[in-house]
Amino acid sequence: MYLRSLFPEPPPAPAQNVHHFFFGRPDQSQWPDYNIHIDIETDRKRTFKEVKDRVKEALTAFGSPLKDGGVEFGGAGSEEMIGIMSENSSDYMVLVHALLANATPFSLISAYSTRFELLHAFKLSKISRLFVQPKHLQHALSVAKEVGLPFTNIYIIGGHVKGYQSLSGMSDRARKARLPQIPAQPVKQDTLAYLVFSSGTSGLPKAVMITHGNLIYSLHQSVIVGQVTAEVAPPPQGIPVSLAFLPMHHSYGLHAYCFRSLLAPSTYIIMPKWNIDAALRAIPKYRVTNLALIPSVVHQLVNHPRISSIDLSSVRHVGSGAAYLPPQLSSRMKALTPKDSTITEGYGMSECTIAALAQVLDGTLNGRGKLIPGSSGILLPGMEARIVRDDGSEAEFDEVGELWLKSPNVSPGYWNNETANKETFVDGWLKTGDRFSVNGEGYFFFADRAKDTLKVSGTQVSPVEIENVFLVHPEKLISDVTVAGVSGGRTSDEKVPRAWVVLSTAGKKKGPAAVIKALDEWQQENLSKYKWTRGGIEVVKEIPKSPTGKTLRRVLVDKYERRFKRVKSKL
Repeated sequence: MYLRSLFPEPPPAPAQNVHHFFFGRPDQSQWPDYNIHIDIETDRKRTFKEVKDRVKEALTAFGSPLKDGGVEFGGAGSEEMIGIMSENSSDYMVLVHALLANATPFSLISAYSTRFELLHAFKLSKISRLFVQPKHLQHALSVAKEVGLPFTNIYIIGGHVKGYQSLSGMSDRARKARLPQIPAQPVKQDTLAYLVFSSGTSGLPKAVMITHGNLIYSLHQSVIVGQVTAEVAPPPQGIPVSLAFLPMHHSYGLHAYCFRSLLAPSTYIIMPKWNIDAALRAIPKYRVTNLALIPSVVHQLVNHPRISSIDLSSVRHVGSGAAYLPPQLSSRMKALTPKDSTITEGYGMSECTIAALAQVLDGTLNGRGKLIPGSSGILLPGMEARIVRDDGSEAEFDEVGELWLKSPNVSPGYWNNETANKETFVDGWLKTGDRFSVNGEGYFFFADRAKDTLKVSGTQVSPVEIENVFLVHPEKLISDVTVAGVSGGRTSDEKVPRAWVVLSTAGKKKGPAAVIKALDEWQQENLSKYKWTRGGIEVVKEIPKSPTGKTLRRVLVDKYERRFKRVKSKL
């Protein structure tokens, strides 16, 4: 089937530098000079004006000639690619916006990368310069040498290291030398803004290209959703406070803290990285009102032994993204927050700049809007979608198929990866690799990843369905689960379902063997026989997840397959 968004259409994205949208809007002249950033470790504060001035200073440093004390790199038409390798900080946002204004594309590189992952990121994105945090400098240097990146093109962000230029040092020199302010550079709609790496849950990560046009259109989508929401739920009084822990090198954190933070005044408590104990101290201390979460963090919060004693009365909204949020996790999180708070989720991917689907509140869209638990919501403004069967034909309403998307916020493709481009971007459509169903009112429901779906005796089996059955066991024996296909089918290439479970407090009291027996009996009561976990049920301490909360099934599967092959070879 073919669907269009229920939202009003966004205006066409202008051919201009996105910097003008972020820092040049007339409404910003009415803003108070509020604290936009508070560092959780030092309590250091930066106002909106200070951040704006730091962006101007960094832009001027980048664009000014070397002879005048500038750094002289990038700009419209250059072939530079700037790597950013740092944990979250106020300077991270400053650097991102200075590079956007300078029309110099950048590559968002995880500071937590292994050497193998870092080498892949450096080589694929072909970085010409790198900004790196001091604590990660030595890690970066070993890889920089291997790819031929000159050490003179390596700079420091978030501190100082002898022998290296720093972002703050560049900005300070530009200010003290009173260098003429460099304006934002002109761009086209298709001018590359940045590269963000896909999560890499299977195979090596791909570098997703996002243009200035993609980014501007995505921001207009967010504005329209906010305007529609405000019709039934006016914004609360005062400046909202958000906990900023999601990695800024990922689309979710980048947009939440670096981009959407400039749509309206809001304060961000910046955490370098996730730490649950620090977060639980920060929420009541700073009276946090908004929490942008991922399912793995929701899971940690609701199962934390001290969660019932934490004051969450300030929380007004919880959003979840980056991965599927099981309804039971959402319900448990909602029970911890005030009755008038809201919990919403959506669906997105880096290939859509940030998002494609969003839940809406009851009564929005002239009464058509509904907040449906378990739904990923409706299409964002300006988006088109198809639900496609395996044979390429159009699925019917309430039938599961692969989600295809089209919109100006969809990436033009992957950087230096024509094979993946041909597989993923077809005739203007993005093949998401995710399977959804859509009801007659246009609400989407996640089924599973297309590549995770199993075929047992020729019949499709959804790992998510099995996971959900296990999670609703009446005795609440497990706190987390993942299901994936492993060897052991009737043919050499057939995979059968296997479950890995993490015991809850009740499960630990019962014991692993008793829990496995109870879950096996439960699935036999609630699932058709071909969906049973013929590959077994294994108790593990934790389910491996990426920094953005996506379950890394391949880690568990690879470990099992190595064990399976050893046993088979002995028989």
